[in-house]
Amino acid sequence: MAADFEYPINVTWGDCDPARIAYTARLPAFALEAINGWWEAHFDGNGWYQMELDQNVGTPFVKLEMEFSSPVTPRHTLMCETFPTRLGDKSITFAVRGRQNGTLCFSGSFTCVFTIADAFKSQSAPPEMRAVIEPLIKAA
Repeated sequence: MAADFEYPINVTWGDCDPARIAYTARLPAFALEAINGWWEAHFDGNGWYQMELDQNVGTPFVKLEMEFSSPVTPRHTLMCETFPTRLGDKSITFAVRGRQNGTLCFSGSFTCVFTIADAFKSQSAPPEMRAVIEPLIKAA
């Protein structure tokens, strides 16, 4: 089994609201950044940009769910544990758990569908991607 993947995010002053915590809208953005980092780490540096333009594979989101546990601040690096929890015929679901200094700040589930990017038409997960993803699936 492969080691867990963690994506570090440097939360800055500009990510925060007047209460001095990260804007709520930044938290899904941090999670999506971590998922793109997961793709890059497992597919030779190729994230969404390269998948879309070079491989004609899109993965638009169809469902996002998040639970918030503790505020995110610039005080510590946000470490986002990211992994696939399900791979269907035409979809993939990721879990992301954001922690700062060992404290769980948020957890979420993010489902995308595979598309032929230039036609915006659904497709099955490409076999070469499925081969990499399947061994990395774990329960949330």
